[in-house]
Amino acid sequence: MSAIQLSRRQLLRAAVATGGAALLTGCGGSSENAGPASGATLAYWDWYVGQAPWVDNEIKLFQQANGKVTVQKTTQVTDKYLDLLALAFRSDTAPDVFLLPTKPKLEVHVGEGWLMPLDKWATSEWRSRFPGNSFVEGVNIFGGKVYSAPFSGLAPALQLYIHNGVFKESGLTNPDGTVFIPKTWDDITRAAEAITSRSGGKVFGLGFGNAQKAALPWLIELFCRGAGSPGGTQSVDYRTGRWTYGTDRNYADFLALLLDWKNRGFIYPNSMSISDEQARAFFSRGRFGMIVGGVWNQAPWEEAGFKDYSLMTLPSPTGTPRGFFYGSPGSYLLGISAKAKNPDQAWAWLDWFYGPAAGKRWVQGGYGLSIHPENNDPAGVTSATFRQYVAMADTALIGPVPAIRNPEIAKVEVAPVQPDLPDVAAGIYTGQIKDAAKALKELEDRLNGALSEAVSQARGQGLKVSMDDYVFADWDIAKPYTTKRG
Repeated sequence: MSAIQLSRRQLLRAAVATGGAALLTGCGGSSENAGPASGATLAYWDWYVGQAPWVDNEIKLFQQANGKVTVQKTTQVTDKYLDLLALAFRSDTAPDVFLLPTKPKLEVHVGEGWLMPLDKWATSEWRSRFPGNSFVEGVNIFGGKVYSAPFSGLAPALQLYIHNGVFKESGLTNPDGTVFIPKTWDDITRAAEAITSRSGGKVFGLGFGNAQKAALPWLIELFCRGAGSPGGTQSVDYRTGRWTYGTDRNYADFLALLLDWKNRGFIYPNSMSISDEQARAFFSRGRFGMIVGGVWNQAPWEEAGFKDYSLMTLPSPTGTPRGFFYGSPGSYLLGISAKAKNPDQAWAWLDWFYGPAAGKRWVQGGYGLSIHPENNDPAGVTSATFRQYVAMADTALIGPVPAIRNPEIAKVEVAPVQPDLPDVAAGIYTGQIKDAAKALKELEDRLNGALSEAVSQARGQGLKVSMDDYVFADWDIAKPYTTKRG
């Protein structure tokens, strides 16, 4: 998935309910104007921490408009979310409405019977309020049935955040006194060195929180995309249809740079043991000058009164990004359980969640971009830092999606590999893995082998798929990809 999606990816919406809410929304009526729904309690799951204030406010507004419906929110730990969801379905305690796991593909969960088709409510009129190409077979439609919808507009999934105060104290300013914004890998090295040396080692150039194994992959994703590796950490390089951790030198070069920063004392020493939430707090207090994260960082910082930061994205060796973040013309976020006890009310919450008004509050709150373009107006954003993020929208492009060209490819189930990227990256960073180039090539071979095996198994089951389905040799990674079928 893309930026999103990395991204990810973003937020849930609640819908309207009443005895006639399904009829109203199915006819394209505004969910926020619906009357009271029949009594129901909905279990809703997400993994949002930084975005929790937005979710809580939407639940409050939804319940005010639908007095007989109660939404009970549970926020799960990100790295345990899929396991907890699978356990809930096995024990018949699944939530009624939930954020959809980003891995494995949505097709897998549809095949497992987890999800309810939305076609009863998601009529052509309802879908028409979304931009064109929002609903795509093999992405959020399977067998002609709609299972979810896109929530966020394309945007950069990750950014490099810069603590203005730390940079100024380290002399990292432009001639006019504004904060120097690094753009190249060398710029970041020089900034990290200046911060560490000027502070006498009391403040570090860079920090992260890898306790949940996400931060190192984020660093690799951001820097290697900027260097021209379009697969990043999320997919094969669709120009060749293969994973390239070992054959694309950007990965080894960046990890060598990261180790150089560590060995020179530029990185906060406890970065491998603290959580991302702790790292964000330390950054806001000036313990280090730079951190990599997503737009989810901004709202809790500003809520706590910290606004003294700047941001940029896709740092590259040359200062001009050679690759970008790539998204699908269709995506997904929220779904309804196939076992939902009150499906009409569950739809009401989902419809509210996806509504243009909720999306506008999402943007105005500085949480991300909305799938509804009219919401993404910088003039409506009060936060100067979030306006910087909105201005980066051109760093996210539509990319190739094999399942659009050949919907059967969505049915290919690729087994996870071990050790995976988070394990390999951690091993290299801590020194447990001495030969980084060898480890990256072995990881590449494992991933390509798993993909090839999955395609072979799918062909054995009668699916018309091949490794060529992952190859888009005509793709110019600097331009949006125009989907070609057949």
